[in-house]
Amino acid sequence: MLRDAVRSLAEAKIAPYAAAVDEEARFPQEALDALTANDLHAVHVPEEYGGAGADALATVIVIEEVARVCASSSLIPAVNKLGSLPVILSGSEELKKKYMTPLAKGDGMFSYCLSEPDAGSDAAGMKTRAVRDGDHWILNGVKRWITNAGVSEYYTVMAVTDPSKRSRGISAFVVEKSDEGVSFGAPEKKLGIKGSPTREVYLDNVRIPADRMIGEEGTGFATAMKTLDHTRITIAAQALGIAQGALDYAKGYVKERKQFGKPIADFQGIQFMLADMAMKIEAARQLTYAAAAKSERGDGDLTFQGAAAKCFASDVAMEVTTDAVQLLGGYGYTRDYPVERMMRDAKITQIYEGTNQVQRIVMARNLP
Repeated sequence: MLRDAVRSLAEAKIAPYAAAVDEEARFPQEALDALTANDLHAVHVPEEYGGAGADALATVIVIEEVARVCASSSLIPAVNKLGSLPVILSGSEELKKKYMTPLAKGDGMFSYCLSEPDAGSDAAGMKTRAVRDGDHWILNGVKRWITNAGVSEYYTVMAVTDPSKRSRGISAFVVEKSDEGVSFGAPEKKLGIKGSPTREVYLDNVRIPADRMIGEEGTGFATAMKTLDHTRITIAAQALGIAQGALDYAKGYVKERKQFGKPIADFQGIQFMLADMAMKIEAARQLTYAAAAKSERGDGDLTFQGAAAKCFASDVAMEVTTDAVQLLGGYGYTRDYPVERMMRDAKITQIYEGTNQVQRIVMARNLP
């Protein structure tokens, strides 16, 4: 029922704008409005804060179905979870009430500020500083590759509070867009997901109350890594949706396109390509859904399973979208058809929330 409901909404209210959103590199406001009106913009928020209280699997299905028609739009529910999960996992009850309630209502989105110009895969090498000043903290630094920056109202920011302790000297904070000293860089010009703004976030003597720290001092990095264990599965879901959308479109096309007097779907070479695409998508789906169940239960092997799902599903998405372009031939290479957009969008799923090389390191360190 959930899948059917989200698919109907996505096809009616999000799909018609997907090409224009990509072409114009503009935020998909229509998608945000439709998702918010149907309580699908941040389904993971617990019911006690006014949220839908969706479990990890339901959240995955929502993201997958939105990504099937528009990858940029799927980053609304995905990044709302990424940005707010540190507060849910480690924040005080007061902090949860203060920020989860407006998020659930649709009054503001959440973004996640971990990466920096010189701290990508080596996130513990960050330089953003937070210095205590009485009942406040003062933050200075630059965060890079921040999804939905400038649109989101709330930002989970990781900053160094004790430089001598490396990862154990990092703390997490909630910063608001309206805080004095917060500003944003120009939107990045990207290969794909053009409808989701990616910008730098500048923190220039941003003074915030001490109660905006998420968890205890020095626990920020642990919270960040724990968050990614759960949210990598949402990237797997996004990749899965992109791949499914590409297969669905290619499947329809090969039945219509005729060469040598018959539909190209009748040729065994085409059939084998479609079979492989469908098989790999189904394998990715099973791995992703199983990882989502583990996320919900908090299983001990979640770190491995989350990394495996993200890595496998994103590799599948890149392969399947490339094959979809091939199946459409010359048409697949043009912007008149959606598969070239899907191919461009798929690429980022192999890079963000930990490159697939990093995922393999994570898996190797956590072999079951």
